[in-house]
Amino acid sequence: MYRSHVLVCGGTGCTSSGSEQIIKTLEGELEKTGLQNEIKVIKTGCFGLCALGPIMIVYPEGAFYSMVKPEDIPEIVSEHLLKGRIVTRLLYQETVTEDTIKSLNHTDFYKKQKRVALKNCGVIDPENINEYIAYDGYQALGKVLTEMTPEQVIDTIKASGLRGRGGAGFPTGLKWSFAAKNDADQKYVCCNADEGDPGAFMDRSILEGDPNVLIEAMTIAGYAIGASQGYVYVRAEYPIAVKRLQIAIGEAREMGFLGKDIFGSGFDFDLDIRLGAGAFVCGEETALMTSIEGKRGEPRPRPPFPAEKGLFGKPSVLNNVETYANIPQIILNGPEWFSSMGTEKSKGTKVFALGGKINNTGLVEVPMGTTLRTIIEEIGGGIPGGKKFKAAQTGGPSGGCIPAEHMDIEIDYDNLLSIGSMMGSGGLIVMDEDTCMVDIAKFFLEFTVDESCGKCTPCRIGTKRMYEILDKISKGKATMQDIDRLEKLAHYIKDNALCGLGQTAPNPVLSTLHFFRDEYVAHIVEKRCPAGVCKDLLNFYIREDKCKGCTLCARNCPVGAISGNVKEPHIIDRSKCIKCGACIEKCKFGAIEKH
Repeated sequence: MYRSHVLVCGGTGCTSSGSEQIIKTLEGELEKTGLQNEIKVIKTGCFGLCALGPIMIVYPEGAFYSMVKPEDIPEIVSEHLLKGRIVTRLLYQETVTEDTIKSLNHTDFYKKQKRVALKNCGVIDPENINEYIAYDGYQALGKVLTEMTPEQVIDTIKASGLRGRGGAGFPTGLKWSFAAKNDADQKYVCCNADEGDPGAFMDRSILEGDPNVLIEAMTIAGYAIGASQGYVYVRAEYPIAVKRLQIAIGEAREMGFLGKDIFGSGFDFDLDIRLGAGAFVCGEETALMTSIEGKRGEPRPRPPFPAEKGLFGKPSVLNNVETYANIPQIILNGPEWFSSMGTEKSKGTKVFALGGKINNTGLVEVPMGTTLRTIIEEIGGGIPGGKKFKAAQTGGPSGGCIPAEHMDIEIDYDNLLSIGSMMGSGGLIVMDEDTCMVDIAKFFLEFTVDESCGKCTPCRIGTKRMYEILDKISKGKATMQDIDRLEKLAHYIKDNALCGLGQTAPNPVLSTLHFFRDEYVAHIVEKRCPAGVCKDLLNFYIREDKCKGCTLCARNCPVGAISGNVKEPHIIDRSKCIKCGACIEKCKFGAIEKH
């Protein structure tokens, strides 16, 4: 028995901040002090507060240490773990009160969250199947195989109201029922773990923190539709997730949760991993299945849909990691439990990767119907530097921008669609007043142009033409007629592209045009970028009344565009200026402005 457990985040975010070295140093210090048999060190998944890594939580006290450095470890070991005195200077400050340590669940970041898909992330060792079992792991699979028929499983998922968490939100139980009713000698269960949206890392975090939940859920899906083989299609750029999934699959086979005659039920099911090469288009279900088959990842026309003719031409279902992560708890707790959360048409919770201009970047899981304001101001801690909230981008390159006027919108599938956005996989990028919406639209179109598979003309050529128009606007070279062309082209692509990537590619443009048309007009008519982002429309000035002649700007200008004598106002030669902004960063007196 251990008297204390030290949980250290081993997710990608904290690993990149040095958590591996923290664990190594911690284990070394415990051996030095003879505490190695009293203190258990556990590498877990993501806690959610990614910006505070490396993160360490010591139980039973629940002391939440953030931004831990290797040099802090001897003090934590000698003071806290040896003498029982918590090192308050290293604690996450929101947990510190005058006479006690506040539970993490009572902090602003966590108290409005409801963890379902992320239930075990940051709680268990993802590389130890016994810890998953200790938290009711594989009980749902046991219940399904010994007490339920495939039809009852599907009816349970239907009754829960679970919709796909990877994009458009198609009802999961309905999708499974389509595949179940199609007879075939072989069926397949697939998982999309190839999240490609910029800023999205929900599925990665579940795989890194709780890989067994995916194995259990896919096995349940296999039983429900009559499949004996599953494939997890995961990004090769997710090495930690891939490694932990491989370990989990190996342990599940050893324990008899995968393979032949699972739980003595006569049901056979096994899983394999297929690595994606980073193609965004392979997030589309038919392109993903084509890639698993070993071919170039290009979408196929639908119908026939995968439930009828999918992987290797056989009936198949495909859901993403987050969707599957809800399945075992629905089976164990009942569909009524799940449907009691969320809104009328969007049940349960949703995981968001919160990023951009926000104080608390990281992973959050909230009930459907939570307002954008709650997520940004309460959970996210608001906008840094006292800046104003301008917009939030959801759904990645397929989504749209939600302006401040809709900050009180209840986030669910239908509400987001009604204002020209979409849920997508769950990336939520926050933008402040210094963000140019033309530049944002241009960024996402550039991404789509690069990621288009090129199979259909509307997407291959149409998105390129849209990007060219946006580029003209950002440089002040466009006319008002270009806005009309841009909108016409956007609607044409939406109506005629082959797959979801092309059909949704115009969304960022259409939503910014709808809510921020005045910025487009300013770029075209006034030759001005209101946010001061588009370089071609900017000029840098030095204000004589503020310039002290310290020469710091001139010494740091990479092209020698600034001149002036010591203790006299300087000037910028605009013909030389490359508008890099180095002078503004170095000026201590706020004397340099851009317009």
